[in-house]
Amino acid sequence: MGAEEPLSRMPQMRLDELLEELQARIDAARGTRDRVHSLLEAVVSVGRELDLTQVLRRIVEAAALLVDAQYGALGVIGPDGRTLSRFITVGLSDEEVARIGPPPEGHGLLGEIIRRPEPLRIGEIHSHPSSYGFPAHHPPMRTFLGVPIRVRDEVFGNLYLTDKRGGLDFDAEDEGVITTLSVAAGVAIDNARLYESSQRQQRWLAANAEITRSLLSGSSRLDVLELIARRAQDITGARLADVSVPVPGSDDLVVELAIGGEGEMRQGLVVPVEGTLSGAAYTQGTPVTTADLPKDDRYDAGPRRFDGLGPAAAVPLGTGAEGTRGVLLLARAEGEPVFTDGELDPLLAFAGQAAVALELAERRRDAEQLALLEDRDRIARDLHDLAIQRLFATGMTLQSAARLVEHAGAAERVSRAVADLDETIKIIRSTIFGLRSRAEDTGPSLRARVARAVGEAAGTLGHPPRLSMEGLLDTDVPPTVADHVVAALTELLSNAARHAHATRVEVSLQATPSEVVLAVKDNGRGIPEGGRRSGLRNLEERARSVGGGLDIGAPPEGGTQIVWRAPLNATL
Repeated sequence: MGAEEPLSRMPQMRLDELLEELQARIDAARGTRDRVHSLLEAVVSVGRELDLTQVLRRIVEAAALLVDAQYGALGVIGPDGRTLSRFITVGLSDEEVARIGPPPEGHGLLGEIIRRPEPLRIGEIHSHPSSYGFPAHHPPMRTFLGVPIRVRDEVFGNLYLTDKRGGLDFDAEDEGVITTLSVAAGVAIDNARLYESSQRQQRWLAANAEITRSLLSGSSRLDVLELIARRAQDITGARLADVSVPVPGSDDLVVELAIGGEGEMRQGLVVPVEGTLSGAAYTQGTPVTTADLPKDDRYDAGPRRFDGLGPAAAVPLGTGAEGTRGVLLLARAEGEPVFTDGELDPLLAFAGQAAVALELAERRRDAEQLALLEDRDRIARDLHDLAIQRLFATGMTLQSAARLVEHAGAAERVSRAVADLDETIKIIRSTIFGLRSRAEDTGPSLRARVARAVGEAAGTLGHPPRLSMEGLLDTDVPPTVADHVVAALTELLSNAARHAHATRVEVSLQATPSEVVLAVKDNGRGIPEGGRRSGLRNLEERARSVGGGLDIGAPPEGGTQIVWRAPLNATL
């Protein structure tokens, strides 16, 4: 009996082994089925989204879940094909990401897949020749799996997975699953990009239609430019949008309009053509881009107002027979995607609307100037034919009547009235001369030059200054003094735009029998103690050179009032 018992247990043991092997194969088949099911769910989940940012995040989350990785990331390769322009992570909190610092650019082990776009599986990260460690505050990582993502035979980016849970290494099956997911991810990314492109095209078309309506409705030049800048900012996701126009008689540009990204600080800035992004677009007549505007050594000239900004694009406004009329600059926040060729093409066409707005505004201004000149001729003719003759006849009548007045006091009053009428006739004749003067014959009058300077300042100030003029400015003010008046006015308006940050500016010009007085008043922040006063010294020296002076005051309601004056009877 004892010998038969072990013999009877042997078939039982063999049966148990077979059952265990069968159970293992069933578990493996079930695991394979579950993994295939999870992969299918991941593919469906990734393909369901149309927003590109959400698609990329879904891809990373699905990849980490499929291979049970603790950390995952997706790096988008930039236009240069060597570095990463975006880096999306899974498994790290926002606080951990902030402590680590700037995202990786694609060097070291991450750059290995960029240089050789094929799957890479490593058991110990530090043992790979391309690995040179982690930055400070980065969590330790051991195992690694990287797979490229292709979109239409082009490498779009790479999937990076680290630290398989349980301390296990990534195996060939993990690599196969992620490779399969990367194919589906490429299709989903392509669909999202096509959808994003079509949506962006619709927004450009809608913006073009809105600008066309604004142009045809007679909106002002500045209003149309602001509309163009705002729509371009919204569609491209830019943080800053500004429009620069050339400064007549110089090689500089001036920022006429700026919105977003501390636009108030940029508005009115003078930007050199050489060594700036806007200047490059202006001289080349083609769009110019940079991946990081503050750090780009090619564009380090001019005042720096780009803190917190990154990728930027400058687009010329008009490049036809009329030449470039200005530049539209768009800058995204630091860390945002760079501007692609697909974005620049519709942006360049959109910028043509800005050129049309500028040209239409110039033609409208010419038409208004022509109508103004014609109106001046009519007024001058009416003053000469009607007012002066009637005043002259009234004066003759009073002179005749004065001889009949016996009372000495009354006769004196009549004589004074006749003298006043003669002076009034002189003033009217001076006004007629000023109205009929032409720039091509006698040069621009002082009134016209002051009005033009005030009108041009509206772009840099962001609002039109209030202007009042009084007296015989075009006849009693000598040409040399008139030149000083215009130069002083330009300097005062420039100071108000750059330093005062005023929302209201008032300009007053008056010619008295003895002097010409220019006053510029604003409601800005005033002149700070210890601030730069070189501009004020220049104004004072200019006034003294013609025997005048400069007065600086602070109105009770706040702001600054500067009065520049010069005598009219001084020997120059």
